[in-house]
Amino acid sequence: MYQQMIFVNLCVNDLDSSKKFFTELGYSINEQFSDESTASVVISDTIVVMVHTKDKYAQFTKKAIADATKTSEVLIALSAESREKVDELVEKAVAAGGSVSGETQDHGFMYGRAFDDPDGHTFEVVWMDPSAVEG
Repeated sequence: MYQQMIFVNLCVNDLDSSKKFFTELGYSINEQFSDESTASVVISDTIVVMVHTKDKYAQFTKKAIADATKTSEVLIALSAESREKVDELVEKAVAAGGSVSGETQDHGFMYGRAFDDPDGHTFEVVWMDPSAVEG
């Protein structure tokens, strides 16, 4: 069965720094789709973050490129398998050079925290109790 994928494209200031940040979170770089201006960060089988230098990113848009440290262009939400995994990923992000973004959200059945990567892109990490989801 076909599995639709999502490719999140982000502009970064320092490609090597960005690659180091994401690998320290436990993600891998797909070298087949990476070069001196782009890195393909594999989040899962269906989620890939493409980080690009500013010059490369500018080839994909005619719009002004947002400075993610000053404006919000996107919020990226990632699921986690437990509350502990939410905390683990956020703490890894902080240790790797990111920063905590916003307040912890604890609604009992749903728990989330967020971090900004070194370029200011915000990643929300959320766990939801599977029994709270109607199926």
